[in-house]
Amino acid sequence: MSVLFVVVPLALLLAGGMVWAFLWAVRRGQFDDVETPAHRMINDD
Repeated sequence: MSVLFVVVPLALLLAGGMVWAFLWAVRRGQFDDVETPAHRMINDD
């Protein structure tokens, strides 16, 4: 039972870190255009 006092805050910390990383990536424009670079490589010839 005492392990829950360690695991639950650790899980919340990891989840918060993942949410922060996702929001950082969205604000930096990482998901704005995911198709054009793939098409540019094919149509470059």
